[in-house]
Amino acid sequence: MNPYAGRKYVVVGIIVLVGIIYLIRLFFIQVVESSYKLTAESNARKVEIQYPARGLIYDRNGEILVYNEAAYDLMISPSQMRPFDTTDFCRILDIPGREVLERIQNARKYSMYKPSVFLKQISSVTYAVMQEKLYKFPGFFVQPRTLRKYPRNIAAHALGYVGEVNDGDIKQDPYYQMGDYLGVNGIEKYFEEILRGKKGRKIYLVDVHNRIKGSYQGGRADRKVEVGRNVVSTLDADLQEYGEKLMKKFRGSIVAIEPASGEVLALITSPAYQPSFLVGRARSENFRSLSEDTLKPWFNRALMAFYTPGSTFKTVNGLIGLQEKVIHTGTEFYCDLGFHMGGYSVACHMHDSPLDFRGAIRSSCNTYFNYVYRNILRDPKFESVSEAYMNWRRHVLSFGFGNVLNTDFVNELSGFVPDDKYYDNIYGEGHWNFLTVRSLSIGQGELGMTPLQMANLAASIANRGYYYTPHIVKEIEGEEQIDSRFLERHYISIDSVYFEAVVDGMEGAVNKAGGTAWRARVNHFTVCGKTGTAENPFGEDHSIFIAFAPQYEPEIAISVYVENGGFGNIWAAPIAGLMAEKYLYDSISRPYMENYVLKGERFVRE
Repeated sequence: MNPYAGRKYVVVGIIVLVGIIYLIRLFFIQVVESSYKLTAESNARKVEIQYPARGLIYDRNGEILVYNEAAYDLMISPSQMRPFDTTDFCRILDIPGREVLERIQNARKYSMYKPSVFLKQISSVTYAVMQEKLYKFPGFFVQPRTLRKYPRNIAAHALGYVGEVNDGDIKQDPYYQMGDYLGVNGIEKYFEEILRGKKGRKIYLVDVHNRIKGSYQGGRADRKVEVGRNVVSTLDADLQEYGEKLMKKFRGSIVAIEPASGEVLALITSPAYQPSFLVGRARSENFRSLSEDTLKPWFNRALMAFYTPGSTFKTVNGLIGLQEKVIHTGTEFYCDLGFHMGGYSVACHMHDSPLDFRGAIRSSCNTYFNYVYRNILRDPKFESVSEAYMNWRRHVLSFGFGNVLNTDFVNELSGFVPDDKYYDNIYGEGHWNFLTVRSLSIGQGELGMTPLQMANLAASIANRGYYYTPHIVKEIEGEEQIDSRFLERHYISIDSVYFEAVVDGMEGAVNKAGGTAWRARVNHFTVCGKTGTAENPFGEDHSIFIAFAPQYEPEIAISVYVENGGFGNIWAAPIAGLMAEKYLYDSISRPYMENYVLKGERFVRE
């Protein structure tokens, strides 16, 4: 018997098996897997990404705040490049030859096969010339884009802007490719997926000169573009523009809310910038200039500034005192130009004395609310100061302080309301009391609130005990309603019956003799407000005011912060009064007050 006969069959079997594997793989490549065919045909195809028009943004009255304008990017695909006339190319684009070579090298480093932007946002005239001569420049093509345009150049921080994606954006969302744009900050960012739409794709057959000869596969491989959906914001464009005008010479913010819905009517931070600065070829230079500005126009004070609330917080402490029954509305305290206890003193200004609860709100008596806070922390219902303090803190948090409000804003901060452990770490457990934290009684000390939260406080009082989560989008195209969380009432932990006394005190602060906020008075309707002065260790105190109007069935709630503005009645109160009148009546009945804010002109008090 031949000893090698068995081996012969093994070898034949291996050869047959390998042959079968190759046949299967060849069938798979040629019939099943079309990507190989596409790769083989890549030199005869041109893939054109179709970018959707970005959704428009409107104000609450249907006025366009942001729309689109056509623009063109010159794209490059290095793998399809052939030698071309660089002289003519440079003449058309008006750029030097050295820059052309640098841009080509950068494109090759990015990818030989993936298209990338060679030159952004060429003019329509350049586009027309380039489109006619593209066949001379293989590997180049023009990509239509859109740029954002702003009819009124307002609300930059609220709207946000559109910028080019970076590596981090691409890694986070594969939808984007280098050279794409996405929303940055504000509405543009929060509602990016709604506004951006979905990119389309067209594949063409081209000749050796890169000229289109027809659609590839009859268009079966194309993908239809989906235009971005429009968004209706809650902003009132006229009110926003007026508020920006009033704040032109100040640093600070205005936030206006509709109490009945939580819709943000105006979101103003000053100094600001014009949204059009971040559009077009000058964007990079303007971006750098804004970033280097020492006045920090990037900083959104309305959402991110961290202030003590000052005397506006007396409304909160007063309500907690009433709820816990450590005082009642008829409770009076005598003020001897300040609160004096145990060797400690807190100064107060000249006013009538003694005062009841409503009078204390009207005159903003420091002494009264020191006594209120003392009674809260010494409430015999609780076994310790720490326990009473945490009960007080629970009430404070129910107003929306100390946490983010869960809005549709991108950069909202939470503020700060310390817990008992905070003071235990500083003074030792059981070694602190009312006198240690007495500054909280008048809204000073460790408290930190944002202007948005203070406007929400005004809305909560206006509603007599509840608020809707503030939000800036009123309607989204194609959706029946906005997010359900914006339709839910959030009730304060204070019984509604106690709010009317605070409302009466705030009405008196603006409209009665001895009131601290007379500059906020309006002829057509009743404004209810509370002044505040936040201590500032780095300069003059901040001027603060919260308000709502009218007194009954209120339509607007406002917070105004003017940094280094002094007492609340100096600048913040008149600004709030003017804003309320502009919104409710679209006219100003006291032009001298407007001139006082805008120009600093003196006037005689009525």
